[in-house]
Amino acid sequence: MAEASPTSSRNAVVAAALDLFAAQGFEATSVEQIAQAAGVSRSTFFRQFGGKDDVVFSDHDVLLAHLRQKLTAGGESAGQNPWAAACAASVDVFRHFAAEPELARRRYAVVRQVPALRDREIVTVFQYERLFDDYLRSALPGLDPIDAVAFSAAVTAVHNHVLRRLLRGTEDIPESVLTDAYDELMHRFGVHPDGEQAQNDDVVVATFPRRMPMAEVVRRLRDEL
Repeated sequence: MAEASPTSSRNAVVAAALDLFAAQGFEATSVEQIAQAAGVSRSTFFRQFGGKDDVVFSDHDVLLAHLRQKLTAGGESAGQNPWAAACAASVDVFRHFAAEPELARRRYAVVRQVPALRDREIVTVFQYERLFDDYLRSALPGLDPIDAVAFSAAVTAVHNHVLRRLLRGTEDIPESVLTDAYDELMHRFGVHPDGEQAQNDDVVVATFPRRMPMAEVVRRLRDEL
């Protein structure tokens, strides 16, 4: 019989922990109880997770590392649109949780009930925003920090809005809801890879919209030349 994959093994521990948190409360649940319910040793638990709260947020640690590697590798490709890359990375996060919506909903319910977990959730959201911000500034030298922060915050906020619709409801939300929202977001910033239709406030020179960040203008001119 094939051994369980690391991901499925970790998810089994997460599911067991969430069951205990829901049944007897987060504070009243011990690591020993979680390990016993999941059928793993205490040492295995600590090898996979650092503590009880890490069980709830372990997916985010993995996802952040994955996105950081993906964006770094993508940034080395000529012609890569960094705005679209940041949106695509965020879609990866949504796709991960949408793959197991019931587990994600149970996790969300536990977080809502524990103030310490809600605080950590805020920090986790900021980590995604900071990751996109750092990536855009690295991919677009000279980018106005306000443009980087504004776009990164918008990407994160749109993702969280769509994901919460999934977590708070009982029906699945198709990925296209998020990708369509990102298409609209990139058009609003004037950075969509498909280009923009002419607007009244466009700058005629080089046909770039006025709202497009200067660093993006430079990137496109450099790629064309």
